[in-house]
Amino acid sequence: MTQGTDGMRTFTRRAFLSLPLAGAAFAANKGQTFPIEGVRYADPSTEFPVERLTDPKYSSYWPNPYARAIARKGVFFLYSCDRGEGMQAFRYELRSGESKQLTEAKELRTETLHLLPDDRAFAYVDGRSVFVAPFAGLREREVYRIADGWEMGEGFSVSGDGIYAVLAEKQGAKSRLRLIGMAKGNVTTLVEHDGVLAHPQARPRRASVLYQRDDQLCLINYDGQNNIALAKIHPSPGAVLWSPDGRTVQYLDPGSAMREVTPDTRQDRLIAKTSQFANMSRNIDGSVFVAASRSKAQPFILLMVRTVKRELAICEHRASEPANVAPVFSPTSQRIYFQSDRDGKPAIYSVVVDKFIEKTETES
Repeated sequence: MTQGTDGMRTFTRRAFLSLPLAGAAFAANKGQTFPIEGVRYADPSTEFPVERLTDPKYSSYWPNPYARAIARKGVFFLYSCDRGEGMQAFRYELRSGESKQLTEAKELRTETLHLLPDDRAFAYVDGRSVFVAPFAGLREREVYRIADGWEMGEGFSVSGDGIYAVLAEKQGAKSRLRLIGMAKGNVTTLVEHDGVLAHPQARPRRASVLYQRDDQLCLINYDGQNNIALAKIHPSPGAVLWSPDGRTVQYLDPGSAMREVTPDTRQDRLIAKTSQFANMSRNIDGSVFVAASRSKAQPFILLMVRTVKRELAICEHRASEPANVAPVFSPTSQRIYFQSDRDGKPAIYSVVVDKFIEKTETES
């Protein structure tokens, strides 16, 4: 066994085969830890080493790509899995490969797991309720409950300072966005729409929210004012993302291109023509993008360095639904995580990209 990039342990084939079967004779409960279950293989197309981190005999899911699921120092990440009683949240320790069950939820929304700023607690949606739970003790607190007559829509996120969360709700064909105070649970409606409102993302360092309205990219202030449409997009959970400083938004337009718009000036410009990106994410300084291709002939995880504007295939994802792949960078930009059901049920995968991307500093 050796220490790998980002502090993750890597295992020889002999060492892996000597491990006990993960999950055998276990009854999953909150706080329980499960042993390593990773498998390494060479990608059949690129020959890059890929590691499957979770066992595909269970279904494991990555949160939405705009949710912060990886700790700032890269030592653990959050994911959800049905290895226990229903779908539950887990914390994966990158150094040991162990997973710890964090919840005993009744109806966990797998895409909503979100770390809070100090990495000591996390937020999630269970059924009609938003909860916050500290890692010490795992005693959850209900912050907000969706009103009768409404239900969870597509999207949940927490602001960078942890003060607010934004939740999409729906009622028949109608949608609304709710701004929730995380301390007291006070709530206001930002906007309502006779159609789909989805995937809200609080703007870094500013009091406004980016969201998808049908096939449009929109922005609205926390007070519900200055509601503007910015661009046409190719709708998906990973179609849009903020730049690190919150000054601009990168997005995928319907014409297979990545573009950037500055909300304050409405200036819109082309970043690069792309292949069939289903979604995208960026590294911590915004210099490199990672995307999942929706091409059936070439189902790749792709890198694109912003200055060069060329795509590099890293590995195959071979997911049945490319929009669910949700590739993201580690805080140091040395590793990519993604979700795929290529081996049967959805599982979490990782691939090292330190030969192609310069190491970045983690967030303070």
